[in-house]
Amino acid sequence: MDAIVSIKQVSKIYDNGFRALNNVSLDIQRGEILALLGPNGAGKTSLISAVTGIISFNEGSIFVDDKDNVKDYRHTRKLIGLVPQELTLGSFETVWNTVSFSRGLYGAKPKPAHIEQLLKDLSLWDKKDDQLRMLSGGMKRRVLIAKALSHEPRILFLDEPTAGVDVELRKDMWRLVNRLRESGVTIILTTHYIEEAEEIADRIAVINGGEVLLIEDKLELMRKLGKKQLIIELKEPAAAIPDALQGYDIELGEGGASLIYTYDTSAEATGITRLLQDISAAGLTLKDIQTSQSTLEDIFVDLVRDQPAQEAGAAA
Repeated sequence: MDAIVSIKQVSKIYDNGFRALNNVSLDIQRGEILALLGPNGAGKTSLISAVTGIISFNEGSIFVDDKDNVKDYRHTRKLIGLVPQELTLGSFETVWNTVSFSRGLYGAKPKPAHIEQLLKDLSLWDKKDDQLRMLSGGMKRRVLIAKALSHEPRILFLDEPTAGVDVELRKDMWRLVNRLRESGVTIILTTHYIEEAEEIADRIAVINGGEVLLIEDKLELMRKLGKKQLIIELKEPAAAIPDALQGYDIELGEGGASLIYTYDTSAEATGITRLLQDISAAGLTLKDIQTSQSTLEDIFVDLVRDQPAQEAGAAA
């Protein structure tokens, strides 16, 4: 796959000295879904704003479809759609006119059939003649999505698109995202719902303190950093881990009612068979056995735990 967005050593320092981005390099592959994860203040929105041309940056370069996003701003901006966090909409214009006008801002010719399909896909068709001030917050969020897609972009940034919205909109959004992906649209998603990233993304980028901590294929990341645990429930609680088990990566569960063994699923041998034999030899009786696998959220929390976010000051 080739990169449709190439970010090279980009730094952003605001006038107050706040360094929102620090030497960020990241290639976004054509046609992929990339989840950009990070705590509040990590630099997610600043990075998106730099790529889309909303803010300038102090160092580095950004290329969109092999075009410099500063020198060839008009060309690169036409390729990008953005759904921002904030509900930035007027009050008295209708849904139809708002979305149609947004398409015209990018120099795209009128295409009523496309606007109609968008509104239907986002359950807005019956609201097409309503003024924006009459819509609920969830419906306004749908209008922002329609605006972002009005000019048929090849790259779509979704900055916390489902934050604070109902389950129905989230389902509509992800159905639409899947269709866009099938048509070749590249999608960059920031979200606090990590299960969404785990469900839909191809790759994960974790940013914190204005720096990218890692970029990894989702499944590979979970294989490398994920933990699998064997939870062994005991018939009788144990006061301590027997000496015969001290060589294992094992800990005592709450109240001594279980033993928790962490192991590497990619290793040639997990050690489980020998562990069970040693548990029996130590005089402990098993009641039940179950396994648990690290989620993407577990991995994310571990990654940022020792990487405190920068102080809030400018846009995150």
